[in-house]
Amino acid sequence: MKFGPASPTEAIGGVTVHTLRKGSLVLKKGTLIGAAEVDALAREGVKEIVVVRLEDGDVSEDEAAADVAKVVAGEGIHVDRAFTGRANLFAAQAGVLVIDRAAVERINGVDEAITFATLPAFKPVVEGEMVGTVKLIPFGVEGRLRDAAVAAAGKGALSIAPYVVKRVGVVSTILPGLAPKVIDKTLRVTAERLAPAGAAIIAERRVPHEQAALAVAIKELLGLGAELVIVFGASAIADRRDVIPAAITGIGGAIAHFGMPVDPGNLLLIGSAGGVPVLGAPGCARSPAENGFDWVLMRLLAGIKVTRSELTAMGVGGLLMEIVTRPQPRAKPEEADGERKVAAVVLAAGRSTRMGGPNKLLAELDGKKLVRIVTEQALASRAREVIVVTGHQAELVEQALSDLDVRFVRNPDFAGGLASSVKAGIGAVPEGVDGAVVCLGDMPMVSSDLLDRLIGAFAPDRGNLIVVPVSEGRRGNPVLWSRRFFAELMTLDGDVGARHLIAKHTEAVAEVPVDGNGAFLDIDTPQALEAARRG
Repeated sequence: MKFGPASPTEAIGGVTVHTLRKGSLVLKKGTLIGAAEVDALAREGVKEIVVVRLEDGDVSEDEAAADVAKVVAGEGIHVDRAFTGRANLFAAQAGVLVIDRAAVERINGVDEAITFATLPAFKPVVEGEMVGTVKLIPFGVEGRLRDAAVAAAGKGALSIAPYVVKRVGVVSTILPGLAPKVIDKTLRVTAERLAPAGAAIIAERRVPHEQAALAVAIKELLGLGAELVIVFGASAIADRRDVIPAAITGIGGAIAHFGMPVDPGNLLLIGSAGGVPVLGAPGCARSPAENGFDWVLMRLLAGIKVTRSELTAMGVGGLLMEIVTRPQPRAKPEEADGERKVAAVVLAAGRSTRMGGPNKLLAELDGKKLVRIVTEQALASRAREVIVVTGHQAELVEQALSDLDVRFVRNPDFAGGLASSVKAGIGAVPEGVDGAVVCLGDMPMVSSDLLDRLIGAFAPDRGNLIVVPVSEGRRGNPVLWSRRFFAELMTLDGDVGARHLIAKHTEAVAEVPVDGNGAFLDIDTPQALEAARRG
């Protein structure tokens, strides 16, 4: 292949290496130079252009890419027409992508001119999804290199294993304290996981967390024609002799592997009974977030056997995310005091625009200013420290609280909205404090008892990292946040709160049932103030 500058006439039959713009002429990269292009170049006074020409024995980029793509495409793979030196491969059906890694590496090892990239091996794909691409770097390549890449590829380096398992049985074991709504949610999440594979839960059983009861349930599901059984234990599997593996072996089944180097997902168990796969699901499988359970489940649904060597090879790339609900290191006995340290942050910086002029926080209810009522309740609670964020009419608000044991933090950006006050308050929480309950200065009906209940429900060791009051499915204020979320709270912006973070971390939320409207009543308008006074 020849590469270099040439006069327009000499360039006939060559392909442009770069896009050329001059006057009204635009000659794009990859254009084949013919008589019309020569005339156009002459009109613009172009004396030289860089082109590439194929020589005897060379093949074009499109031909080479297409030839390699055709040979790597196996069952369930469609190859699109090659263009600009690229041939893309697509899934012709839904399933799991199976890759001959060695073949991919052989192709890429032939020459730097030939590249082959794919999606990750065993990735679940949908019909029409792009799964790989062959790209030729230059505009052409020696035929011998194309032939070497084709030979290196073998046959069918990429294929789609279609989903074949359609009937799934689920067993949930029960211990005191496991709420039925947890099992209901687990079933919904599992059904959503199975849906892309065209699989469904044909039956579910809820039994005590005991070997005998679990063994009976698994046998029942197998008898109903389940092609895969998933067991969600009320307690995590701790050993191959624990309840779930013991139940599987007790009915003549076998345990293939316990544990996997994927986090979350470490405590996965793979077994079988009567020739049917049985999975002991890790706790993270109750969440819709991707975890190691997904990696194994989708392969089994596609009829792909998961071997021990494949499981142990998952360690590289197996750290998927930090689990915020995972217990933190336990305090040393001499440091533990039986209760987490929580600060109260009172937001009192707003401009009260909806009040039509007066500062609502300085309005009185039963002879006390609203901001003082809220602050006194915070001081009467189990909160270790009370921080008051001021901004609009800061001097007047601070004067109303001057005799109280609180720390003031001024928010110079209070006009920007609620988020700036949240950040000012959270940023002032001292090191060593485990969490903060964020109180709104215009909610005088929030009592110290409610704050104490929120603080009492705050239990990082049990995954209760965000605590909210709830009534009839409606979430109110204040909200208690673990220090783990302080960094995310510091990213808030505008006149919005942190409700989206609660939705993002649902697995970390603990709900405290409340009566009355104290957790929902904020005094934003003159009408609301009058109603509270009459109330």
